[in-house]
Amino acid sequence: MSILTHDEILKEVKAGNIGIDPFVENAIGPASVDLRLDNKFRTFKKIQGTFDVTEEANYEQVTEYLEIPQDGTYLLSPGESVLGITLETISLPPSICGWLEGRSRFARVGLTVHVTASFMQPGISNKQVLEINNVSPIPLLLHPGTYICQFIFQQCVGEACYSGRFVNQIKP
Repeated sequence: MSILTHDEILKEVKAGNIGIDPFVENAIGPASVDLRLDNKFRTFKKIQGTFDVTEEANYEQVTEYLEIPQDGTYLLSPGESVLGITLETISLPPSICGWLEGRSRFARVGLTVHVTASFMQPGISNKQVLEINNVSPIPLLLHPGTYICQFIFQQCVGEACYSGRFVNQIKP
């Protein structure tokens, strides 16, 4: 299983095997593609009590959907978590999977962009939900359109396609 480098990513995009929509060629780095933050969020409700973490758990019960203007900002307070989503839709063939990671420039100021569930299954075609946290002692302003994370493509041994619960996600 190999990580795709710049030229291999570009070759796969041009051949139609990897879809990135909208596609910005200069967002391809040495071995990843930078993805932008969209203006759609899910904020956590201030609730009393507990939430059962089971297979039936539904994040919509403890979050509220929020859309801000494209030129707006979202204030992320210290210790706060929010769900965001990428502007780009990523489409993978059955032979390529991927990893979603934050970018070091933001990690250095205390912004974690994707804490868990970073593995992206082969055969997906959706936007990527971001588990964003402010672990710094200062408030951070999030701007839609910022290249906030990176997607790393990996060649699979064999082929498979994801068909789970979040197969067609377009909102966080």
